[in-house]
Amino acid sequence: MSECKYIECAKVINTHGCHGGLKLESWCNTPEDLASLKKLYLSDGGKYVEYKVKKASVFKQFVIMDIEGVCDMDVALGLKNKIFFADRADFLLEDGEYFIADIIGLDVIDSVSGKVYGKISDVINRGASDIYVVDTVAGERMIPVVDEFIVNVDINKGVFVNVIEGLLD
Repeated sequence: MSECKYIECAKVINTHGCHGGLKLESWCNTPEDLASLKKLYLSDGGKYVEYKVKKASVFKQFVIMDIEGVCDMDVALGLKNKIFFADRADFLLEDGEYFIADIIGLDVIDSVSGKVYGKISDVINRGASDIYVVDTVAGERMIPVVDEFIVNVDINKGVFVNVIEGLLD
């Protein structure tokens, strides 16, 4: 599990308007989750600098946001491609929910035999379900995050899987 208090939550993809508004790509479960945050942070040499959110709204799959200290387009342009962070405590996770950052590096373990196949190196979201990218001794493999394959995710122990022939070979 990640020890960092802050977690990546959005990327500034453009400016919005001439008053310093930002257009953000949300990395939260939903854009509404990002828009509900009252504070965001930028990493600056290992320190996190707080920015208070003045207002935020969802537009399609993006979030349009005004933050304190960003009052014109020049300042907003300087933030383009920057990654914003949020305090983990600002998210209310339901039972069984976890941050993707917390499963990166976890062992992928056969739920029956206990065999360790490799480690989660990335999570891809391309539609219907996430895909876990697993680094194995045979190379990179992918597992769809569906009930047929993923038995349990325990951020303290690993990702327990049912494997069919050829999935992780």
